Amino acid sequence: MAASFIDLFVPGRVCLLGEHSDWAGGYRRIDSGLTKGFCLVVGTDQGIHSKACAHPDKLIIRSALPDGKILGPYETDLAPESLLRIAEEGGFFSYSAGVAHHMLTNYHVGGIEIDNYRMTLPIRKGLSSSAANNVLLARAFNRIYDLKLTLRGEMEIAYQGEILTPSRCGRMDQACAYAETPVFLTFDGDRLDVEPIYPKENIYMVVADLRAGKNTQKILADLNACFPRTVGKIAEDVRYYLGPLNKDILSRGREILRAGDSRRLGMLMTESQRLFDLFVAPACSDELHSPKLHRILNDRKVQSLVYGGKGVGSQGDGSVQFVAHEKKEQNALIRLLRDMQLDPYPLTIKAKAESNDPNLD
Repeated sequence: MAASFIDLFVPGRVCLLGEHSDWAGGYRRIDSGLTKGFCLVVGTDQGIHSKACAHPDKLIIRSALPDGKILGPYETDLAPESLLRIAEEGGFFSYSAGVAHHMLTNYHVGGIEIDNYRMTLPIRKGLSSSAANNVLLARAFNRIYDLKLTLRGEMEIAYQGEILTPSRCGRMDQACAYAETPVFLTFDGDRLDVEPIYPKENIYMVVADLRAGKNTQKILADLNACFPRTVGKIAEDVRYYLGPLNKDILSRGREILRAGDSRRLGMLMTESQRLFDLFVAPACSDELHSPKLHRILNDRKVQSLVYGGKGVGSQGDGSVQFVAHEKKEQNALIRLLRDMQLDPYPLTIKAKAESNDPNLD
C-alpha cells in the first residue's frame, strides 16, 4: 500500500421497516397505479474498515473476512470489457469490478488500490455486506479523485455497480452510505428520494444471525411473480402488503423513529411481522415459514427484554432484529442469544441533532 492512503469505514445496513418495498416500488415505472415503496433504513454498528490509495492503471483489492480469512490481493487492469466480464461472472470480487466499470466509463479516474483490512460485518445475512463493499469503493474513488459526489451520488454508483453482477438488488441496500443516520426512502419507479431522520432519543437494538439458512433468490423470484398485476388472492395479498399496508406502517414508523420512541417502534415491528406472515409469507411458504425466526421472536425470555422485533432483509431464517428496553436489556439480550447459539450484534440508533450538511442531499 502506498503511503498516501485514506482511511474509510462503511457499515452494513438494517431495514427497520419496509423490506421488499424498493423493488416493488420500482414496478411503478410500468404501472403507475401501484403504490410507491417506502422503508426505514439505518447503518449497523458493524462494517468494513479500509485503507485506499490511487493506482495508475489497476484495480487491486485485498479483503479480510469476518472469520479472519484473507481473500486476494485481487488484481485486474482498468479495461472496461474485462471489468464487465468479471462483474457478470459473479463471485466475491464481481461487485468491486462492477463499481470500477461504472466509474471508468462515467468519470475521469485512474485505478484504486484498496485494503479492506478488517470486516466486522457478517456476510450473506441480510445486512448488505455487498452494498457496503460497493459504497466503500465508490467513496474511495470519490475522495481520491475529488469527484465531489454527495452520499446519494455514492449510493447511485454502488447500485449501478451491483446490478452489473448476477445480483439484482433493489435501491435500499446502498443507504448504508448514510452510516448511523437513519433514512426514510421513497421508491417511485426509477426515482429514489432520501430523507434523513434525526431521533430525539437513543434506541437500543440487537440484530442476530439465526445461523440457519434461507434462499433469498427464491424469495425474490416468488414475490416478484406477484407483480405487476398477477391474478389470484396470494398475489393480490402481496401487493396489498407491499403497497397500502406498507405505506401506513412506514408513515407511522417515520414519526415513531423521529421521536425516538423505542416502545412504539418495537410494537410496530411486531405488528409488521404479523401482517407480513399473513399477507406475504404464503407466496413463498417454504422459505418464509421461518420456523427458527418465529421461535426466537416468541421466546418468553427474549420477550421480557424487548418491546418487539421482526425479521431482517428478505425475511426467512436469516437474521432477526429486536428493540430492547434500554442499554442494560440490550446487553442482557446479547448474552441470552449467545446462549441460544446465535450470533448477536448490538445496534444503537443514536439521538442526533438535525444537520444542514449539504452532502446529505
